[in-house]
Amino acid sequence: MVTELELKQLVKEILMEMGSLEEPGQRVVVEPPSSGSGEDALGLDDEGLPDLTKLDIRKHCLVPEPKDPKALMAMKEKTPARIGVWRAGPRYKTETLLRFRADHAAAQDAVFSDISEEFLRSNDLKVVQTLCSDKDQFLTRPDLGRRFSDESKGAIKSMVPQPPKVLVYLSDGLSTTAVEANGMDTFKAVSQVLESKGIKLPKPFFVKYGRVPAMDVVSEVTGAEVVCVLIGERPGLVTAESMSAYITYRGTVGMPEAKRTVVSNIHSGGTPAVEAGGYIGEIIKLMLEKKVSGIDLKL
Repeated sequence: MVTELELKQLVKEILMEMGSLEEPGQRVVVEPPSSGSGEDALGLDDEGLPDLTKLDIRKHCLVPEPKDPKALMAMKEKTPARIGVWRAGPRYKTETLLRFRADHAAAQDAVFSDISEEFLRSNDLKVVQTLCSDKDQFLTRPDLGRRFSDESKGAIKSMVPQPPKVLVYLSDGLSTTAVEANGMDTFKAVSQVLESKGIKLPKPFFVKYGRVPAMDVVSEVTGAEVVCVLIGERPGLVTAESMSAYITYRGTVGMPEAKRTVVSNIHSGGTPAVEAGGYIGEIIKLMLEKKVSGIDLKL
């Protein structure tokens, strides 16, 4: 059975052979530990290894001497799919397997992690929780993520005492990573667009363990004309930071999903947060003018 320590040493040696840890103009030599035991003896730690998830796989080709390098790279630029990864015999190359496992771990972290207290504190976001008591219940009982207790409804009402024209709030959904990476930048861009039209947004708040239909309760409680939730989407192997904006006009509990307008794929590799915020602001302005949302709103 390979220990974690041995696995780290193996990974480090492989990356050194690939040149990932080699300093310019220097030759890397892997020396055995002289004394001691554990990570300190090998000089290994988590910070000593490069983060494979930071490498743009669309610009990285592992195929040795491709017949048409330009055509292959042009193909890779068009998709985040794992093409041009090559092989070692019938198996994936080590770098490809490590990248797959790293992306999978990032996706799991995005789903199972709670929003960081630092993010809430730095953005002065008050928290309202749905009927879910913890992350496990949130994942296994989506119905509870759509509902609030009377106490939580009262907290929402106290934060938004007067019915606003537009209300935008944040929720974790299935990716806290996405909300932390894109949420506030998107909100600020939406606010800027609407303020140019004389519409001032109430202070945003955060709904913990929230599903998309929770916005319908928020709509009824606050009496907002338009409600927009910035929520983390289910992560995949391409990115764990994808966020979406769901927007409704006069939303009500039990309304059909066709009444929602959505802007998806908000992340650095898709639609950047600031650009998405500007687009969402324009949609909200049109929604207020036409007084409809979802499939009834012609964009």
